[in-house]
Amino acid sequence: MSRIGGVGWARRLPLGAGVRAGRAWARRHLETLGWNQDAPAVADAVVLAVSELTTNAHVHAGSDAELVLTWDGRCLHLSVHDHSSRLPRPRAATPEATGGRGLALVDALADHWHTRLQKDGKTVTAHFHPPGAKPCPPPQ
Repeated sequence: MSRIGGVGWARRLPLGAGVRAGRAWARRHLETLGWNQDAPAVADAVVLAVSELTTNAHVHAGSDAELVLTWDGRCLHLSVHDHSSRLPRPRAATPEATGGRGLALVDALADHWHTRLQKDGKTVTAHFHPPGAKPCPPPQ
């Protein structure tokens, strides 16, 4: 596992840009931390969460997605900001539904997640820990 004490990266994904760019961006930075090799299941979970949260920003908020990855030496924090003040809410998707599972996936993959309203929209943050480490503590 990476010995980097703290680092962060940010990227804006314009509305209409595919979420594929966000997944590739996240994967590159997880490689910097060594997660793609040392913690591939967690890296895959982070990349899936990037995909789901970016899709939510584009589809449900109708907004650009501003992605931030922050590694504090213990936990990886994935934040996606959009310009809608409408709070996300998990939905119960039927087996036939083609959508509605994104937040349920994030909830299942991350240690925890939360939403913070801001004057220009909201930020959804999901927290992940590497194998063998204690789970990330919930925010205060």
